[in-house]
Amino acid sequence: MLLSGSPTALLDDRGVKRADALAAQAGVSIETLVADAGARVAEVAATGLQDGARIAVWAGPGMNGADARKAAELLSERFAVIVYAYGVTASEGAHLPLQSFSGEPCDLVIDGLFGTGLRRPLDAVCCEAVRRLAESGSPVLSIDIPSGIDARTGAVLGAAVKARRTVTFQRRRLGHLLMPGRLHVGELIVAEIGIPDRVWVEVPTPADANEPMLWLDRLRHPSSAGHKYDRGHAVVFAGPLEKSGAARLAAAAALRGGAGLVTLLGQRDALAGLSAQVTAIMLRGCDGEGDLATLLEDTRFNAFVLGPGFGDAGRARAFATMVLQAGRHLVLDADGISAFAEEPDRLFTHSKASEADIVLTPHAGEFKRLFPEIAADPSLSKLDAAQAASLVSGAVIVSKGADTVIAAPDGRAAINATGTPWLATAGTGDVLAGIVAAQLAQGTPTFESACAGVWMHGRAAELFGPGLISEDLPQMLPRVHAELGALRGG
Repeated sequence: MLLSGSPTALLDDRGVKRADALAAQAGVSIETLVADAGARVAEVAATGLQDGARIAVWAGPGMNGADARKAAELLSERFAVIVYAYGVTASEGAHLPLQSFSGEPCDLVIDGLFGTGLRRPLDAVCCEAVRRLAESGSPVLSIDIPSGIDARTGAVLGAAVKARRTVTFQRRRLGHLLMPGRLHVGELIVAEIGIPDRVWVEVPTPADANEPMLWLDRLRHPSSAGHKYDRGHAVVFAGPLEKSGAARLAAAAALRGGAGLVTLLGQRDALAGLSAQVTAIMLRGCDGEGDLATLLEDTRFNAFVLGPGFGDAGRARAFATMVLQAGRHLVLDADGISAFAEEPDRLFTHSKASEADIVLTPHAGEFKRLFPEIAADPSLSKLDAAQAASLVSGAVIVSKGADTVIAAPDGRAAINATGTPWLATAGTGDVLAGIVAAQLAQGTPTFESACAGVWMHGRAAELFGPGLISEDLPQMLPRVHAELGALRGG
């Protein structure tokens, strides 16, 4: 079982309940936690508001409602506060029923209906309140997670509040990063409420946020005494010349990503065309399995990318099998993944038997083709599905999207926290494959290579900003490396 000792840990409802129980055992009462949580909510809510501002507070029946009512009590000293309660008896304080929320614009609405424990769709009363709130245009501060979002899966349960800010406590929730919940959270504020540090080493976590703290100490970095061969030699298979742009993108990303050397491996009749497009990247002919076998005799070629623009499914299956049998790291992407759609067990068998590891980087369609039964199971979240696929395949899975999930066969998983909508453009996945291969070539462990590559890819996009196309990403990697260098103090 993975534990949540690190601040990158993400919680589900089990983790939250366990943390509360352990805090109580450590002498921190629920009443104290509610008081602290309410105070933190009130502090955030008051930011930027003038005295006398109108605040509507939604209070539900559970802990979220208790936090909301405490915040309302504190805010009422400076602001005009109205509490709308749902599922709470009148004896718990003066309030109006949620049904009476008219949707009249307020300076702020504090959403404390439901938190991490919600599993069922919102009923008609709550759905109507959410609709009126959306129409009002009032800014919303949600407590813990926007009401209507499943904190375990990120799914919308019937309807969901869309917050401008969300205050959560001690650790983030899975649904803060998984789509579509990620779109409802707004600015996320993680507040401390006095749960002792020792509690977290006993709290289970299903996944971590993919951030440098998770993998930076395992990432290989160039040393002043090193040379290019210390940083590995990545190989990218190129397909037909007319589709070679994808492989060239992956190769450029591998070189900028940190590999010491990069070779494009293409058919000999395409080498002249490829040579006109690359400079620091080397070229080598490969017309079939014999040529690849010769190359694999040289152990310096240690990380391979197969799939971007490759095309030939039969050759893709043969080449992937040879690379894995030779014990070399492999990033299988795009056409390389689709090539095994009709016989996935062949890939999985070689993956589990290989002395090196494989990283699969499917988008949603490729995931469905390679793992049809897992993709068809409606009970699985994206995280659940990636973890199941990793276990079945023996590979590290990078399930791509706005909420990219990285999962390893040993149960570790991470949800990425970087990126922009501008990454949804042709070729960016090819760049990602190259960045991951660069980390593998340098000797970084496989899960950490995948996590670092995904984070670097998303961060490069953030640094470039609007108007991004795939060719821009490798050019931004020096700035990403500089940021990582600053984080590690060198």
